[in-house]
Amino acid sequence: MAIRLASVLSAKHILRRTNIFANHAAATSLDVPKGHFAVYVGEGEKKRFVIPISYLNHPSFQQLLSIAEEEFGFNHPMGALTIPCTQDIFLNITSALHTL
Repeated sequence: MAIRLASVLSAKHILRRTNIFANHAAATSLDVPKGHFAVYVGEGEKKRFVIPISYLNHPSFQQLLSIAEEEFGFNHPMGALTIPCTQDIFLNITSALHTL
């Protein structure tokens, strides 16, 4: 239980740090409903997705966040959290989380 809590807190810390470095977070935050957050996904061309915060609790999504941290640190080039995987992989993971 303590390990899972530490993972969730780490994921929330990543999101907070991402917002600090965002150039246009205030402008895009209007597009994000309460209880959700925006991410950019893709290896070449990035696509923006708005996903529920509840996904932060799932190990498969936490693994994506770890990959993003390794690749970009806390300075994301798109001004928001960027996940470096294909859109197909991201959609497969989020579809599986949606059905839980």
